[in-house]
Amino acid sequence: MKVKITQVRSTIGRPKDQVATIQALGLGKINRAVEKEVNHAMLGMIKKVSHLIKIEEA
Repeated sequence: MKVKITQVRSTIGRPKDQVATIQALGLGKINRAVEKEVNHAMLGMIKKVSHLIKIEEA
């Protein structure tokens, strides 16, 4: 299953691990979106920064 991940909040002032997770997802700017295949590692990354992103089914 694929999901569309969109960054909706800034990483300014966030802990370094959250900034690194956003960059690993391929994001980094507000309203940037990527499509990713869902697996266990991806679910963990999404959970870690869920307050900064919006998730939709692709």
